[in-house]
Amino acid sequence: MTQEQYQEAVDWLFVQAPNYQIDGQKAYKPGLDNIRRLCDFFGNPQETLPCIHIGGTNGKGSSSNMLASVLQEAGYKVGLYNSPHLIDFTERIKVNGANCDQEFVFSFIQKLKELPKDIYPSFFEFTTIMAFEYFHRQQVDIAIIEVGLGGRLDSTNIIKPLVSAITNVQLDHQNILGDTIEEIATEKAGIVKPGIPVISGDEKETVKNIIRSKADQESAPFIDATLSQTSLKSDLKGNYQEKNIKVVLNIIEELRKLGFTVSVENVEAGLLNVHQNTGFIGRWFEFSKNPLTICDTGHNQAGLEYVFAQLNSMDRHKHVILGFVNDKKIDEVMKILPVNATFYFAKPAIQRGRPPQEYEDLLIGEKISYKIFNSVQEAYLSAKEECTNAEMIFIGGSNFVVGEFLEKNLEISE
Repeated sequence: MTQEQYQEAVDWLFVQAPNYQIDGQKAYKPGLDNIRRLCDFFGNPQETLPCIHIGGTNGKGSSSNMLASVLQEAGYKVGLYNSPHLIDFTERIKVNGANCDQEFVFSFIQKLKELPKDIYPSFFEFTTIMAFEYFHRQQVDIAIIEVGLGGRLDSTNIIKPLVSAITNVQLDHQNILGDTIEEIATEKAGIVKPGIPVISGDEKETVKNIIRSKADQESAPFIDATLSQTSLKSDLKGNYQEKNIKVVLNIIEELRKLGFTVSVENVEAGLLNVHQNTGFIGRWFEFSKNPLTICDTGHNQAGLEYVFAQLNSMDRHKHVILGFVNDKKIDEVMKILPVNATFYFAKPAIQRGRPPQEYEDLLIGEKISYKIFNSVQEAYLSAKEECTNAEMIFIGGSNFVVGEFLEKNLEISE
């Protein structure tokens, strides 16, 4: 297999299988019937895997990577399934921090052509079975599975985990999951399984009550992570990580009850070496120091509120590069933009990317200092030219904006 053949196979997969990241709601296939048939076709590899299931609106990526890092420090072989990827497809499926083997991806994509015609998987369904099969072949000690979207009807909900966790519930994907926090919480609580402990990281009583009620229905132990106290820190920066750390610590405690050996030293080292152990980037990622350049993939209202609040706490002028997809409620984002900033807006280079010209009237209405660019890279080069070392650059608004930026610049910086 050549690199060109691998890329052609991945490109073919993006075209053939409906992909939510590119196509939006029309690619979303709710329900577990299709993934069950898909798993049956491949011999149900998920049934061989000890799993942790992590859902939530924000924080599930950070939490799953922190947990993976801790378990790696404890000597376990850890599979990690996250989405979306930022640069290369293989980032979605990792074992002990190493991206999935491209040869495996290439070979597995070929099997898509052998599927019965009545099984037409979405991109995420096919990626999910690919992860299950890879972890099975790699004989991982434990697999950490991040929910794709929602919970109850998400493809990953076919697993029977050792522990489940819901980091938090915020308004996001309302066109699919519901218009209210209560409706979305009910969907996310759908990952609660009979008798399986569930960790809740949300501070809102309404959310706690919905998850606790579902846990009671399923005779599943309910653990409120917000009651935990800890001074532990992570190399994943961002004030919001304090809440995720509490979720991770409670998952580890449940694993200890099941016989996993994880020392205090493993926890401390794991939390402080997430980037090194798992290769995770994207959340408050420091790209450079001079000028200070931060990337963050927070993209829904709650995630951006956390990120912009942290930017506001920094006493320096900011050059803020933002881009959004079509289903983003940009009028709400405009109300929370950071202060003391110059803005650079660009369309993410995907089908769902929204041209800034479409919301320029909102920019004018907010009376902010802004420029519009044809690409994220053009916006970055302009910001870099104008930014002094006493100021800073921020890149965000969408996974795709951060991915585009890193793909163009990460190797250069290293």
